[in-house]
Amino acid sequence: MYFPYFRGKQFELITIRDTAELLAKAGFIPIIEPVKEALKGLTRALDAVCESGGHAIVIVNPQHGSLAGNGAAISTFLKEGYLETDNVSAGILLTDTMTVIDAMTLFEAHTNHRPYFIHSGFLQENGLAEKLGDELSHTRHVFIEQASPVLYRKKFSSASRVLLRDGFNKQRNASYPAVELFSDLHVTFNSELGLNGFGDFLTVGDDYSETGGPAYAVAIHMTFIDPDKDDQMYVRHFVSDSNSTPTDPAGKFAEALSKLVTKFNHGTSNLFHGKALSEFLELHAKQHFPGLGQVKKLSMIHHIETLADYFSEAN
Repeated sequence: MYFPYFRGKQFELITIRDTAELLAKAGFIPIIEPVKEALKGLTRALDAVCESGGHAIVIVNPQHGSLAGNGAAISTFLKEGYLETDNVSAGILLTDTMTVIDAMTLFEAHTNHRPYFIHSGFLQENGLAEKLGDELSHTRHVFIEQASPVLYRKKFSSASRVLLRDGFNKQRNASYPAVELFSDLHVTFNSELGLNGFGDFLTVGDDYSETGGPAYAVAIHMTFIDPDKDDQMYVRHFVSDSNSTPTDPAGKFAEALSKLVTKFNHGTSNLFHGKALSEFLELHAKQHFPGLGQVKKLSMIHHIETLADYFSEAN
C-alpha cells in the first residue's frame, strides 16, 4: 500500500525504528537506500521491523552517500543477516547508467530476497520487460514518478506496480509558504491509476545532501489531509521569524513551534493529533529545543501517523 522512501541517515533510520509497530500494523513498507558505510543503524531499524512483523525493502545498489556504487557491501549484509526472513526484500535501483544485463544480474543474485525493481531513470524498459518474459507478472516494481512516465510504466502493467511521488517542494526554509499541496496519490493510486501502492519521500524530499548549511531559518513541516478538498494531502510550513543570521537555532525553533501550537489550538489545522504532535506540544510546554534532527524525525513520524490514521478510518 504505502511505501515511504528513506535515505539511511541517522534520524531517518531512527524514524523507522520508532514507527516499526505502526508501519507493520498499517501494512506500510519502508524503502531504505543505505548511505552510510556503518550499518549498525540500519541493522537496528531492520531488526525493529522484523520484530514487529513488518516488511522493508533495502536498496542493494545505492546511488548516494559513501555507499554509492558499492552494492556488494549491502548484498553481503542482507545475505549474512536477513536471508532466512521474509520481512526484508532487496531493492534494485534502476538508473540511467544501468543495462538490462546489470538489472538481471542483481535480480538473479537476490531471487531469495523477494526483489523489487525501483525505477529511477532507467532507459531500457522494453529490454527489461522482454527479458523478464513470462516472469514479468510475478515481479514487483516501484516507479519514481518524475523518472517514469505513464507509457514507461505501462510496459510493466501485468506486474505489481507502486508509484512514488515527491510531494515535498524543497526550498530555503525562509521561503516556504504557509501551506501547499503535497499529494493526492493516497486517494487515487488504486481507483484512478490502477496501481497496487503509492509512496513518497515524506517531509524530506528526494533531493539528497550530506550536510545542511547554516540554519538562517527553522521550519517545521506538518502534513495533513483536508476532508473539504477531496481528502487531498497538504503540508503546513511553520517558519521562524528571526532569520537574518544563523545564530540561535533554539530561539528560531521556539518561534516556529509557537506558530504550530497556535494553529493547532485554533482547531482549524486538520493536523492529526498523534504521538508526534503530542511531543511537539510537550516541547512547547517545556520550552525545550531537542535539536534539528529530532524535529525532522517528529515531522516524518507525524506524516506516517497521518496516513496510517487515514487508511484506518477508510477501512
